[in-house]
Amino acid sequence: MTKTRNWKPQTALVHGGTLRSGFGETAEAMYLTQGYVYETAQAAEARFKGEEPGFIYSRYANPTVDMFEKRMCALEGAEDARATASGMAAVSAALLCSVKAGDHIVAARALFGSCRWVVETLAPRYGIEATLIDGTDIANWEKAVRPNTKLFFLESPTNPTLEVVDIAAVAALANSIGARVIVDNVFATPLQQKPLQLGAHIVVYSATKHIDGQGRCLGGVILSDKKWIDENLHDYFRHTGPSLSPFNAWTLLKGLETLPLRVRQQTESAGKIADFLAGRPEIARLIYPGRADHPQADIVRKQMSGGSTLICLDVKGGKQAAFALQNALDIVLISNNLGDAKSLITHPATTTHKNLSDEARAELGIGPGTLRLSVGLEDTDDLLADIEQALKAAKE
Repeated sequence: MTKTRNWKPQTALVHGGTLRSGFGETAEAMYLTQGYVYETAQAAEARFKGEEPGFIYSRYANPTVDMFEKRMCALEGAEDARATASGMAAVSAALLCSVKAGDHIVAARALFGSCRWVVETLAPRYGIEATLIDGTDIANWEKAVRPNTKLFFLESPTNPTLEVVDIAAVAALANSIGARVIVDNVFATPLQQKPLQLGAHIVVYSATKHIDGQGRCLGGVILSDKKWIDENLHDYFRHTGPSLSPFNAWTLLKGLETLPLRVRQQTESAGKIADFLAGRPEIARLIYPGRADHPQADIVRKQMSGGSTLICLDVKGGKQAAFALQNALDIVLISNNLGDAKSLITHPATTTHKNLSDEARAELGIGPGTLRLSVGLEDTDDLLADIEQALKAAKE
């Protein structure tokens, strides 16, 4: 097993957690196996008892998946991790193994549609209470606390309006009442924000996004301290089976090798595009964490090292203008995914957040003209030209 030592992220993302077979392969091996054999019946018994190290069944753990988990730990600064079949599998597992009937969750209301469904609809079916708040004001977290509050959950930056929550402040409040904080860190990526260093207890990712970043596979990961994973997540994970496939783990390992290069370029382009859009008369509102006019710019400076690869914009003229702009784009593709090498744009009100009521969307700042732009790896000048011609076409 390769030791991560005190490596910088770029090095850890190439070498961290590598497990080589006797063949000494350069690329990580792909172990496409469901089960494992034992030399003796006694060896099988010892492994199931936990007295002997080794793999038992790929629903529990797998050598290729293990490499991905260890590499993510090296990047995140976490003691342990479990990789899952999708980002939502990671979110659901992290939430549901942290609470029981009679417990209370406080969550920032600005959540991805499926995350909000788990908190607002699924959890109450099992006797778990939930309160949704405006997470940008720490006073709202304080007011929502009850004697049975056990968990805080948030995204930062949020999907799609890029609100930023003060993670350190929320974590301090959680510690004061004996609760835990789960942070969905997808939009910031593990390169631009470190929730565990800010005091969060658990971090989740949809590895489908920037970590793969090339539209190839689904995946997710949960990271925390070893004690929490052993006592809370381990049995849930083992018995409910949200495990990541070895093939997808191998694909994600390859994605991690280029993650810093991709995120750096995407963030640089996103910043230039955000500045361009902010000066356009067709745009009613522009939100980008890298700009001084971001509503939580002071928190961005405190807890993020980059501005994100995502831009939120409101087009004047509502849904008709937003659709016209999307349809006029040549390079930028219409898709509900994000963090991809290809630039993607989506209309949240009719896609990712369509199941929310009009009132709920209005609370989140999602209007009929709101668009979410995920900036890819294309030449920045080409993207600017494409967006400019689409803005002009949208007015015609």
